[in-house]
Amino acid sequence: MAKARKTRSKRKRRSSSRSTRRHGFSLRRFPFIRLLLVILVLFGAYWVWLDASIRQQFEGKRWALPAKVYARPLELYAGLSLSPENLTAELARLGYRKKASLQRPGDYSRDRQRFHLYTRPFRFWDGQEAAQKTRLDFRAGHIDKLEDLQGHALDLVRLDPFQIASVYPAHREDRELVRLSDVPPLLVEALVAVEDRDFYRHHGLSLRGIGRALLANLRAGAVVQGGSILTQQLVKNFFLSQQRSLWRKLNEAQMALLLELHYSKDEILQAYLNEVFLGQDGARAIHGFGLASRFYFDRPLKQLSTEQLALLVGMVKGPTLYDPRRHADLARKRRNLVLQQMAAQGLISAAESERLQRRPLGVVPRRRQASNAYPAYLDLVRRQLRRDYRDEDLRSEGLRIFTALDPALQQKAQQKLSLRLLRLEKAHGLTAGTLQAAMLVSRAEDGEVLAVVGDRDAQQAGFNRALDARRPIGSLIKPAVYLTALERGYHLASLLDDSPLEWKGPGGEIWTPSNYDRQFRGQVLLHDALVYSLNVPTARLGLKLGLESIGNTLQRLGVQRPWPNYPSALLGAWELTPVEVLQLYQTFAAQGYHSSLRAIRAVVGPDGSPLQRYPLDVEQVVASGPMFLLNFTLQAVTREGTARALAARFGTDLTLAGKTGTTDDLRDSWFAGYDAEHLAVVWVGRDDNQPMGLTGSSGALPIWSDWLAAKGPRPQWMPEPAGIEWYEIDTESGLLAGPGCQHIRRLPFYRDVHPGNKADCAGSGNFFERWFGKQ
Repeated sequence: MAKARKTRSKRKRRSSSRSTRRHGFSLRRFPFIRLLLVILVLFGAYWVWLDASIRQQFEGKRWALPAKVYARPLELYAGLSLSPENLTAELARLGYRKKASLQRPGDYSRDRQRFHLYTRPFRFWDGQEAAQKTRLDFRAGHIDKLEDLQGHALDLVRLDPFQIASVYPAHREDRELVRLSDVPPLLVEALVAVEDRDFYRHHGLSLRGIGRALLANLRAGAVVQGGSILTQQLVKNFFLSQQRSLWRKLNEAQMALLLELHYSKDEILQAYLNEVFLGQDGARAIHGFGLASRFYFDRPLKQLSTEQLALLVGMVKGPTLYDPRRHADLARKRRNLVLQQMAAQGLISAAESERLQRRPLGVVPRRRQASNAYPAYLDLVRRQLRRDYRDEDLRSEGLRIFTALDPALQQKAQQKLSLRLLRLEKAHGLTAGTLQAAMLVSRAEDGEVLAVVGDRDAQQAGFNRALDARRPIGSLIKPAVYLTALERGYHLASLLDDSPLEWKGPGGEIWTPSNYDRQFRGQVLLHDALVYSLNVPTARLGLKLGLESIGNTLQRLGVQRPWPNYPSALLGAWELTPVEVLQLYQTFAAQGYHSSLRAIRAVVGPDGSPLQRYPLDVEQVVASGPMFLLNFTLQAVTREGTARALAARFGTDLTLAGKTGTTDDLRDSWFAGYDAEHLAVVWVGRDDNQPMGLTGSSGALPIWSDWLAAKGPRPQWMPEPAGIEWYEIDTESGLLAGPGCQHIRRLPFYRDVHPGNKADCAGSGNFFERWFGKQ
């Protein structure tokens, strides 16, 4: 019995177990449900990640805005040296339109010597400048009167500056951000009426649009239509690629729902207005209605007419297809369709729609956009910017960089350099294209760099010779030697020894410098030794003063490169770049006041907030007396010395100053010179460092002279400091001219530092004419 009960109990338990397995729930029996749960979990996690990603991008820095680089603004004032032709060229560069009457900013008219201007508004580094109607009268190559149209005199009028470059993000998008409150309400209404009539009612998806697109795609057998509403268009442009796929479309729908969940319609609409693609300008992509307004109509968005707004709205559907400059007929049809839809939605009347459809498109000719046409100058700008900004800041923060570039001077430097090199090659039997050159121009008084040419082909963005070509500077070093002497008690009539020199170095090497013509002249005036660039007396003088003292003078003048401790450096066997030479001569041009070279005036944020100023730093590093004596001598260089070709071309009454430089075997040709306004340095040579047969006066000087003629020379005026006295000097003895002296030169002296004694000229020879008169 017991055994039978155990058997029945076991059977009962087995039966109960089978019943439980048969009627109980287990996920193992439903793998589809398990898969569905996993998918739901993963999808939920993806939504959480997608939601966070959208909010991070949308609330963070939404757009990478390119930095815009501007040239100097042309400042107009009564008395400014400016010709009507130069003003006309400036207005053409800025895209001003010549009109019979002033209708809107950017218009001008000319009647011989009188101009009427309607200047454009512009936000400078120091504040907003409003649009203004002005009248200018010219006389004798300068502005005689500057008035408003009511006849009130104006102190200063600034033209908006020429944009010379943009530092673009990698995708080269450009836009001008606008706030929704600054957008014409009619633009918003037209955009919604044409692109998404249910915008204020849906929550990110339009079922009708999706159904219509799905039907079109099924018929085509591929994804050919998106059916996107404004929110989906924003998602597609802002977050996604342009690839057409089902997954991208699903992603677009999810992101649109999330965007509508977190942000208001106005926030979404403002983002759309700034993001939408509306055209292509070469490699630059035009995004947003703000920039499109200026690109197509040269006006801010608020100033567009109804039909112009309709054209921009119509272009949303296909900016390339409806490009009004390339496909005017298609663009007009599309604009008129938008005007019809605006009338159907009650935004404008039917009569107004018909009237506006008859109007022309009103698109202005395409303005030449900054295409980085000045690579050498922009190289200098970038190098100065790197001290304060990272490269990624320049490509994304929308900085506005105001430089000192003078487009007119830059253009003249480029043209004259290129043309003269061709003439030099032809005249000297050189293979075309073998010569290279560099040129820099700065303002004489403050060191602002106005032009940089780094290659005979100014558009070439490769090796920048103006900044990076280290070449021996030859006789350009000599003014620093003579300045040191003038500060140490020498005067212009001090006699220097021009006889054979042998200098034995510490290693036993012998240095025997010679003059360019291989002649020796005995005793020569310090003044003449510099004017005629004599090597031997310069070397003797430098060795007597000490190499260290010359190095100290150069450092004071702004040259930071270490000064070598060998005597041949006294004659220019020392390598500097053209920009370093410009810094060296800047103090000479500024009458003894040192200013660090600068290409940038200010940097501001996209909202106009000042970020960085680059103020002028001025320090007097050379006393006025010695500086006056040196500049007097450098002026004599251009009248009678190695640069006397300038006097032959411009006349002896035009006071210019400068110095030629030539290196061994005629490998390098230099000239550094200045008038009252500008300092310019020119180098000519070959990249392979082979001799070219050109001296400073036959190579670099003609380029400088051509540029000076093109820009218009201004006589250099040197204020005579207190303590300067003038004496007549016997050029043979270096003493004060006495009775019977025939070879007399009138020279300035400083604070009683002069010869003192008078010369006995009985039986004196014609020394000056013998050595210098026939050159």
